[in-house]
Amino acid sequence: MLGAAGATKLLLAEIRQQKLLWLLVFVPVVLVAERQTPDAHTALFVLSVFAIVPLAALLSHATEAVAARTGDAAGGLLNATLGNLTELVIAITALRAGQYMLVKASIAGAIVTNTLFMLGMSFLLGGLKHRVQEYNRANARLHAGMLFLATVALMAPSALNAGDGGPGREVTHQLSLGLSIMLMIGYGLGLAFSLKTHRDLFSSDESGHGEEAAWPIGLALGTLAGVTLLVALVSEIFVASVQEAAVTFGMTPAFVGFIVVSLVGAAAEMAAAFAAARKNRLDMSVGIALGSSSQIALFVAPALVLLSYALGPSPMDLQLWPGAVVMTMIAALTAFLVTSTGRSAWFVGVLVLMVYMVFAMTLYLLPPAPVQGLP
Repeated sequence: MLGAAGATKLLLAEIRQQKLLWLLVFVPVVLVAERQTPDAHTALFVLSVFAIVPLAALLSHATEAVAARTGDAAGGLLNATLGNLTELVIAITALRAGQYMLVKASIAGAIVTNTLFMLGMSFLLGGLKHRVQEYNRANARLHAGMLFLATVALMAPSALNAGDGGPGREVTHQLSLGLSIMLMIGYGLGLAFSLKTHRDLFSSDESGHGEEAAWPIGLALGTLAGVTLLVALVSEIFVASVQEAAVTFGMTPAFVGFIVVSLVGAAAEMAAAFAAARKNRLDMSVGIALGSSSQIALFVAPALVLLSYALGPSPMDLQLWPGAVVMTMIAALTAFLVTSTGRSAWFVGVLVLMVYMVFAMTLYLLPPAPVQGLP
């Protein structure tokens, strides 16, 4: 086992070898800048993005080291869980400020971004290097099915309030609370199904990746914990500056919440998913992309509803605007379609990415109208 000095030396050697990690200098820069000039929103926004990118790369390397010892399925779940802490921190920050539209847009955007952009780019990057790639279809279909369940639950409050004379806010809050509890139970049972009772169905066929992880498990876990904390700190600066910076860059509030916040929040997971796809470890890439989406839909979103009763100025519900409901449903159906064979090539990734680009272009040019009754 390496001592503290040896672990530090190994980590510094990794930083020297990868030029992308040199951007870690922006982490202390943005933390100091936020204290010195808290009103420089545009500069803080740019600095926070530059800081999150190398942190994501470092998190990716540490996750690969852990996944080499736990298997790609468990490694993908671990990466999705740690990566979603960023989305959770961003959403809680907005929740405390009563920015419920931003919270809901970031939730729906994270689901769509992880399902379409992360999965599509993984297929594309992996397919450009490997002609045909295979992955565990059962694992992908399980996550896609759980994601479909979540989209149905998200549709219910919005559908009830779509017509004239819909139920009052009290009924919507009660329905959202019940659905949140149900989704969290469903997520827990899904974990028990895939990691315990039917674990053999979801094991990866890939082997021989252990030599890729040069880091000992202690260093990998310590790096995961430390980098996750730094990502959370930088994310708070990001969410505090993103709205003002959006005005400077001419971005609509819907585009910011649905696209920008989601892409930055998922940077850590994307780095790991793309690197795994290039190494022909598509089981891990699919597990990160779809596992993260289902975790956000079945755990993060319900958790935010429950937290709003303690942290928010008023309870938050699961009612989304119609456009967000349609996009999440299409994303879930797309995932179901493209994972039906357990095989992928680069053009499959192109098709999935084009669906995402349709949504991004629409939101940039025509933001959705606010949902009635939101603060």
